[in-house]
Amino acid sequence: MLEIFSYTFIQNALIAGLIVSIITAIIGSLVVVNKMVFLSGGIAHSAYGGIGLAIFFGLPMLLSTSLFCVLIAMLIARASYDNRENLDMLIGLTWAVGMSLGIILVDLTPGYQADLMSYLFGSLLAVTSTDIYYMALLLLVVLGTLVVFYRDILAVSYDIEYARLRGVNTKFFYTLILVLSSLTIVISIKVVGLILVIALLTIPIYIAGYFAKNILSMMLMSAGLSIVFTLIGLTLSYSFDLSSGPSIIIVSSLCAFCVYILKGLSKH
Repeated sequence: MLEIFSYTFIQNALIAGLIVSIITAIIGSLVVVNKMVFLSGGIAHSAYGGIGLAIFFGLPMLLSTSLFCVLIAMLIARASYDNRENLDMLIGLTWAVGMSLGIILVDLTPGYQADLMSYLFGSLLAVTSTDIYYMALLLLVVLGTLVVFYRDILAVSYDIEYARLRGVNTKFFYTLILVLSSLTIVISIKVVGLILVIALLTIPIYIAGYFAKNILSMMLMSAGLSIVFTLIGLTLSYSFDLSSGPSIIIVSSLCAFCVYILKGLSKH
C-alpha cells in the first residue's frame, strides 16, 4: 500500500489535502459560528461563473475564479450586513446567475470540451504544483489574519452587537470572513468540487463541535479530523478507482453519523 506514495501526483494530492484541511478547519469554524453556511453555499455555486470566465477568455483558472468569488463575497457582504430580510433572494440570485453564466460561457467557448465532473465533484489527484503554491499562500494569509485579528474576530463571531459597542469594525470583519471563505471555497473546488464544498467546510466542524470548548480548540480538532478524512478518502479513491472528493465526504459523513449516534446513546 505504501508504494502509492512514491508517485508525484499522490504526493501533490497529499500536500494539497493537508493544506486544504487546515484552511477549511479554520474558515469553516468561523463560517459555522457566524451562521454563514448558507452565504458560503451561494458563493460556492456562483464560483462556476469564474470558471466559465477563465475558460472563455483563456485566463488562469485559480486567479479568475478567486477574483470572481471575492467580488461576489463583497457584494453579498455589502447587501446582507444591514439588511437580512432579502438574504434568501440574494443568495438564490447569485447562486443561479453565477452557475448559469459559467455554463453559458463554457458552451460558447469554441472547441472546448468541458469536464464538468472535475469542477462539480473535484479532482484531488490532478492537483498541480501551481495549485499547491496558491494553497500555501492562502494558508499563510489565513494564519496571519487569525494571529493578528484573533480577538476581534472572536468578538464579532460570538456577539456582533457587543463587538460594535467595543469599537470593533464589525462590518470589516464580517466582510473579511466572507472574502476568506470565498478563497477557501475556490481551493476546495480542487478537492471536492462545487457540489460538496460546503460539506468539507462543515462536517469536521460539526464533529469537533461536540467536544470543543472554544473556537480555537474547534479549529484544531476539525483540522486533525479533516486530515484523517482526506488521507482515508484519498487511499480509498486510489485503491478502488473512485472519485476523490465524494470518497472524502463519505468517510467524513460516516464518522459524523457515528458520533451523532454515540452522543445520542450517551444521553440515555
